[in-house]
Amino acid sequence: MGHWLGVKSYDLIIVGAGIIGTACADYASREGLRVAIIEPGPIGGGATAAAMGHLVAMDDDPAELALANYSLALWEDFTGIEQIEYSRCGTLWVASNEAEYAHIPAKIARLAAVGVQAERIDSDQLYRLEPALQRGLTGGMRVPREAVVYPPGMARHLLNRACARGAALYPQRATAITSHGVQLEDRTGLAGSVLVATGCALPQLLPQLPMRSRKGHLVITDRYPGVIHHQLLELGYADSAHGDADSSVAFNVQPRPTGQILIGSSREYGSDTSEVSMSMVRRMLERSFRYLPALRQLNALRIWTGFRPVSVDGLPYLGRVPERPNVWVAAGHEGLGITTSLGSARLVIDQWLGRTTAINARPYDPARVATWA
Repeated sequence: MGHWLGVKSYDLIIVGAGIIGTACADYASREGLRVAIIEPGPIGGGATAAAMGHLVAMDDDPAELALANYSLALWEDFTGIEQIEYSRCGTLWVASNEAEYAHIPAKIARLAAVGVQAERIDSDQLYRLEPALQRGLTGGMRVPREAVVYPPGMARHLLNRACARGAALYPQRATAITSHGVQLEDRTGLAGSVLVATGCALPQLLPQLPMRSRKGHLVITDRYPGVIHHQLLELGYADSAHGDADSSVAFNVQPRPTGQILIGSSREYGSDTSEVSMSMVRRMLERSFRYLPALRQLNALRIWTGFRPVSVDGLPYLGRVPERPNVWVAAGHEGLGITTSLGSARLVIDQWLGRTTAINARPYDPARVATWA
């Protein structure tokens, strides 16, 4: 290794300690790899800290559903861990009109095809489950086994498990990927395969993989236990999540285990400042009030923003980087990174180990971006 003699060597050097990077570190260390994690900021402090933390199967894209479903089964191992605040509240998708209600059987069928149980409910059942909802809604779809978690707590839990198995944490910035590994900001080098899991910052180290940042706002209330019982979303949510509009809002509200209510969701391209936009917050809240008028009476404690990393086609990059034999990537999960973190980690690490993956990895292959050039 020439001048790299004496440099610390690892099987896998993971850049980024959000929930994706820490999930990779947890699984890689469990499989016996010598792992280093590079993270200059707080663990789970970026997109992970700004996430709502829903564990939900989105059925709009077959590859997205496959990855979410695979991951949701892996999340079952983490129930009962206090710091991650796992709460199986279930998801209730709300239909505001007959057209939305008519789409529910097809959604149930797509979910059932991968083993996710869901049920259509009429308006009477809807109000029995959630009495605070606005009158006049048509019905909905209930997915009872879905859950919410506290994402930064999960990232720390995963990192702690990896470190307990011998993984090393370097609280520095990776400034370059070298032919042997990575260079850190203090000019020292680490040798080994490199896995980049830096979300929106991905192009700093891998400019060949395009990534957009999609800003979002969240509001959390004081403690009001019992106002809602399920994670509530409008059935039009996917149109907002997958659309290309410069900005959009959708009804998405969660009961947290603390008794607080977490209110989303907004999506916004073209804003690179983390400052809160009160006009966007007003849009988001007005959307929520249409479905849940009781929110108007509650006190908000905090408003914050975050940035979702969006790949070229909305699916994450999971696998080997083209033309870079020892460089791998796990990034670009947009708003589903919490749900899909555990499955994403296994998909990448199993490929690194030369194993057959549990689900087809091709839809997430970073090499596909060549066709978008």
